[in-house]
Amino acid sequence: MSLDTLRKAPVAVLLGGNSAEREVSLLSGQTVIDALRDRGFNVRPVDPAEPDWIAQLQGVSFAFIALHGPGGEDGSMQGALQALQIPYTGSRVLGSALAMDKLRSKQLWQGIGLSTGGFVRLGANTDRQQVIDRFGKVFVKPSCEGSSIGMTSAASAEELENAYRVASEYGGGVLAEQFIEGPEYTVAILGDEALPAIRLETDNEFYDYEAKYISDDTRYLCPCGLAPEEEAAMAALSLRAFQSLDCAVWGRVDLMRNQAGEFYVLEVNTIPGMTSHSLVPMAAKAAGMDIQSLVARILELSNEGWH
Repeated sequence: MSLDTLRKAPVAVLLGGNSAEREVSLLSGQTVIDALRDRGFNVRPVDPAEPDWIAQLQGVSFAFIALHGPGGEDGSMQGALQALQIPYTGSRVLGSALAMDKLRSKQLWQGIGLSTGGFVRLGANTDRQQVIDRFGKVFVKPSCEGSSIGMTSAASAEELENAYRVASEYGGGVLAEQFIEGPEYTVAILGDEALPAIRLETDNEFYDYEAKYISDDTRYLCPCGLAPEEEAAMAALSLRAFQSLDCAVWGRVDLMRNQAGEFYVLEVNTIPGMTSHSLVPMAAKAAGMDIQSLVARILELSNEGWH
């Protein structure tokens, strides 16, 4: 189906939903809606939080998924759309499910020898002091949430217990990840290419929800300041991490670099934010692509994948 053919029937933009990232998804979805309408598409916004959302999909030619978190980014919406025989943007069921589950992502990367930090799954009976003795400081996060929701740091058994309680409120398991001292980077993926990397700087302890979506003091460096060969190495690592999870079309890979200059993959996002503070549009702009071109390219690459 050509893009001209897609313009003749409504393209659904799925936004909102019921996850903890609903508000971010509404902003991302509106960005996508505006961009597609600017390119002449007949857009139908659909919020899966509404009881008749499936009925609203009748007659659409394609679905652009702008949902974040469980229910939209974890393979369940992708599976529902496949059952409804509606093609959609981005990664399919397997890639979406694997990338959403940070624990299984890291288990897979560890298994293939890809550079990622040490980690352990936390349970109610996990020896907290043993974890601290093994890793020192750790980041604790829900295994299946995004946007740094429920994420805190811990450097003692008591702090680890408190962090576990916060993260466990979200369900899906809790992950303790080795703290890596050094700068954080993000690499946007579009098709089979890595876009220019961005270095993230924040006065907060880490790049948390406030730094991502609220603060105007977060600094985004693009060019990221690395030597060309270093950025190329990080791009290659990011592509390998993305493709190893069976992800496709577009996404974002988050990484840290330690004091020895080694890169470590943190996680892959298969439906990154598309808000005014978001990183993929920023990386695309650095590559000479405006938001309308970026959204159209995601739709075009996704459409090609269904043929």
